Amino acid sequence: MYYAISFVIAYFLGAVSFSYIFTKLIKKDDIRKYGSGNAGATNTMRVLGVRYAVLVLLLDVLKGMAAMGIAMALHLSDWGVALTGLIAIIGHVWPVYYGFRGGKGVATTIGFLCLLMFKPALIAGVIAIALIAITRYVSLGSLVFVIFTPVFALAFSPEIPGASIAVAFCAAALSVWKHRANIQRLLKGEENKIGSKTKDI
Repeated sequence: MYYAISFVIAYFLGAVSFSYIFTKLIKKDDIRKYGSGNAGATNTMRVLGVRYAVLVLLLDVLKGMAAMGIAMALHLSDWGVALTGLIAIIGHVWPVYYGFRGGKGVATTIGFLCLLMFKPALIAGVIAIALIAITRYVSLGSLVFVIFTPVFALAFSPEIPGASIAVAFCAAALSVWKHRANIQRLLKGEENKIGSKTKDI
């Protein structure tokens, strides 16, 4: 019963798109019509500016954490807590409120990974931020973060439950799949950089 409650809340909470909401309130339009067409923080920066992009990023991170906090409050198992976070990410990617067309889930995955495995996420996050600063490719930094966080957890953090690591790899696989077009552009040297006006994430 508690698992079902946690999973349902996680999906509907994850499905709330703050980038869509802010763009609708400010521009009276759908953010998915602009820039990359993605309902996420990077496209929000392009459409509404840095201030709103940071706000969207923080809120998307927090909704993943909030969903998992509910699972913890319900005293679910390691599997239950981790799966609750994954379902929140799925809600962000395929939101029922917006015709199942959401973002790529990176910010919500950040919240999910930071709560599950903070130290590995911190190390991967530093590397990802450095890569973004050097290359200006947000997609590359995002992929490095979601892939290397569970890798570092598996390699260097034996105290982290196997359930958490397994589900984190599932989240990484989902992120890689959602970024498949970005990966192709990166390989061709055609990926857009921060500050450019074409597609980047």
